[in-house]
Amino acid sequence: MGFSKKKLLKPFKNIFLLILAVFAVWMIFFDANSWLIHHELNTEIDDLENEKEYYQKEIEKDKKDLKKLSSEEGMEKFAREEYYMKRDNEEIYIIEYEDSLKTKDNE
Repeated sequence: MGFSKKKLLKPFKNIFLLILAVFAVWMIFFDANSWLIHHELNTEIDDLENEKEYYQKEIEKDKKDLKKLSSEEGMEKFAREEYYMKRDNEEIYIIEYEDSLKTKDNE
């Protein structure tokens, strides 16, 4: 029941199978259009498409923010919240809660 060398080497005697095997190895690993290069390029395309989608979402978010800032009320609200600006006849009190303060333990 043991396999002999002749049975193992029989497929390699067929010249067509040898040429097909060499061709397959060449196309997968060594050719300029090999599977490895295609896989690398497809991965790069997927990464770039994900990056494009992220930046399109950021552009939409920025457009909404610009639309809000184009009105007088939006500009005033932004200035009050971000830069703590006030009108001449107003007083501003900034209240910070204990859990929102940065301490050495939180960092």
